[in-house]
Amino acid sequence: MAFLELRNVRKSYGEGDARTDVLRGISTQLEAGDLAVLLGPSGSGKSTFLNLVGGLENLDEGSIMVDGQDIASLSAREVGEYRRRQLGFVFQFYNLVPDLTVRENIEVCAHLSDDPLPMDDLLQSLGLWEQRRKFPRQISGGQQQRCAIGRALVKKPRLLLCDEPTGALDYQTSLEILDLMERVNRDFGCTLVVVTHNDAIARMATRILRLHDGMLVEDSVNPVRQAALSLEW
Repeated sequence: MAFLELRNVRKSYGEGDARTDVLRGISTQLEAGDLAVLLGPSGSGKSTFLNLVGGLENLDEGSIMVDGQDIASLSAREVGEYRRRQLGFVFQFYNLVPDLTVRENIEVCAHLSDDPLPMDDLLQSLGLWEQRRKFPRQISGGQQQRCAIGRALVKKPRLLLCDEPTGALDYQTSLEILDLMERVNRDFGCTLVVVTHNDAIARMATRILRLHDGMLVEDSVNPVRQAALSLEW
């Protein structure tokens, strides 16, 4: 059984003449441990795809199965529990709490889990041990994104959703963040969905998904993965 499966997912906004179809019958599935890269230009439906899988929005038609559970049929309380137990979310602009240290920003989500990752080990693996007592304004953008990844990872999610995680970073820092995601996928067994407009990032994926005008125009297995640190664009 697939770990993540979308069946004929449709989503629109507005009504009547103002109605816009954002996702038009999307069907795909990912196995546990896949690293999927979701590509497409602005307005193609990438963020909506991620928000639906993440339980942040409701779909109009279809179903989204995560580990055999149809999240579209869950109550608001059950969706909250799904997001707490199964899901990690990494955003483009970090969304760190400015008045909390690096360690405290990660610990906020550790308290959501009955069995979080060991904090000291996680900080070491993220390369944030020396920054653990600093506030977000005192560290670089790349370090802030590492902190955001740690916050998502500390509760041991089975599914990690990443919305343009390198969009605000320079080239070298982007490679370092992608390398970290590659290690998260390998070492923690997380299933990752990485949304990006950068085609080069697809070369590190196990699965490549491409949206255009709300439709899935590519759904392929990458036969030869490239290490994140060797990507060029």
